[in-house]
This record gives sequence, structure tokens and C-alpha cells, in this order.
Amino acid sequence: MKTSTTAQTMNLNQVTVPKPELTQELYKWGIWGVFLVSLLWSFFPAEMNRIPELWTGAENMRELAKDFSKPDFRYWHQYSELMLETVQMAIWGSFLSVVAAVPFGLLSADNIAPKWVTFPVRRLMDTTRAINELVFALIFVSAVGLGPLAGVLALAVHTTGTLAKLFSEAVEAIDPRPVEGIRATGASHMQEIVFGVIPQVLPLWISYSLYRFEANVRSATVLGIVGAGGIGMSLSEALRSFDFSASAAILLIIIVTVSMLDIFSQYLRKVVIDGEEHKKLVLYFLGMVVIFVLTEMAVGKVIDINAILRGEA
Repeated sequence: MKTSTTAQTMNLNQVTVPKPELTQELYKWGIWGVFLVSLLWSFFPAEMNRIPELWTGAENMRELAKDFSKPDFRYWHQYSELMLETVQMAIWGSFLSVVAAVPFGLLSADNIAPKWVTFPVRRLMDTTRAINELVFALIFVSAVGLGPLAGVLALAVHTTGTLAKLFSEAVEAIDPRPVEGIRATGASHMQEIVFGVIPQVLPLWISYSLYRFEANVRSATVLGIVGAGGIGMSLSEALRSFDFSASAAILLIIIVTVSMLDIFSQYLRKVVIDGEEHKKLVLYFLGMVVIFVLTEMAVGKVIDINAILRGEA
């Protein structure tokens, strides 16, 4: 037994690990070199040399944090109503973007569409991603006027570009064998996509869509600055008037709402991708429904809570 073990050890010692080719080594070091040069090139333009000022200006930040430590919820009815409007904008903006991103994502995938189709579609999606939601919001405000519709359209257009890119990358990474098997049965190109491609990418698509919904809730909180609805206008006015107590109250409402939606998305992803946490998802969803219904009632959209408390109707 010892002899065979010793022989195996000697054999392993005699194995020579092939060295990587020179071109591979140069490629690897070239990538690292480009990365380091990029950091050095952008160091002074990005004012990274001023990082120590974070410590020298710590007292100013401490004073500002002290002003934010006393949130003022006097107008919580108004803030809650605007926060609900913000979530509703994110819901519709995300829904419209997913509907549009599915065809655009498929048309951007090299293994689905020809090059003469993918190239212009990708450039179009690059354009929608490159332009910020605030710019789109300004454009749509000029078209449809002030209000949440402009914000919904801005979120939808910008998010379509992001999701189309993610969707196309998921499609390009699929296993081609199921598609080839479906093609061998004489199926059409559309049937190959429906039965061979989409079942493979659907969990990833859902995960990406949920992530973008969370991001849209955060983005929708600032679209009000340009009059595109949501809580952004109130936050902007509070900050511009140095009303840090009201700003703190608005930020707390935003943080709580985003955190609730983030936990819900986490449970939903586990149900869709892993097939777990069904009970937790249902219970949490019911809890969220109760909270949103009570909030709607509190801001007077469903029933007037103040009137009930006064004993009127």
C-alpha cells in the first residue's frame, strides 16, 4: 500500500503543468495595465487628491447631520400621498419598460437576429441608456405637461434601454442545444424563441426586471424636481429652503418604502428562481397590502380617517 502511494506521489511530481502562452500573458498584463493607467489618468480630474478633506470637513458634516436628526412629520399626509404616487409611477414605468425590452432585447441578441438588425437596435438602446431620466422627464413634461405621466414615460424609455441590454446578454448565453432540438422538429423561428429561448432566460429576466423596479422607485423620487410627479418636488423644496427637519422626514419615508420593496423583491426572486419562501412571500405581500391600504385611507383617498375619528359618517 505504501509503495503504491509513493509511486503515485512520484508520478504527480513528474507531471509538468503547461505554461500559459506568451500572448495570453501579454493580454492579461495588458488588461491590468489599461486598468491602472485609467485610474492614474482620472486621478486628478476626479479630484481624488482632495479625499483628505473629508476628515478636515468632518465638523461641517457633523453639524449637517445634527440638523437632519430631528425629522418633522407635520405634513406626513402629503409626504405619504406623494410617496404612493412615486411607487405608482415606478410600477407603470417598469411595466412598460419590460413590455418594450422583450422584443428589443431579442432583436439585440446576435444568436437571434442578423447583424444588420442588431447593430441599429443596440445603438438605439445605447441612446436611451445614455440619456438620464431627468432629461427624458423634461422632454415629456414639455409634451404632456406637469404630472406623473411625464415621469412614467421617462422611466419607461430609460429603463427599456437598460433591460434590453441585460435581456440580450441573457439570450446570448443560452444553451443552444434545446433550440437546435426544436429546430429539428421543423418549428418556425418564432417557435424556437418561444419554446427554446424564453424558458431558459425567463428566471434571469424576472430577476433583472425586479432589480430595475427597485431602481425605478429610487429614480422616481427625484423626477419631481422637474415637475414629473412624485415626492421629488417636496424634497427639492425642503432642501432649497434649508428645512432639514422636513427633508429628514421625507428621506425616512423614502428609505422605509424602498426597503420594504427591496425585501419583497428578494422573496419574489427566491420564489421564481429557487422555488423557496412561498409562505414568507405571501405573508409579506399581505402585510404590504395592508400598509398601503391604510396609507391610502390615512391620506384621504379612500375614506377620511379624520372624519371617522371625529365621529362624522
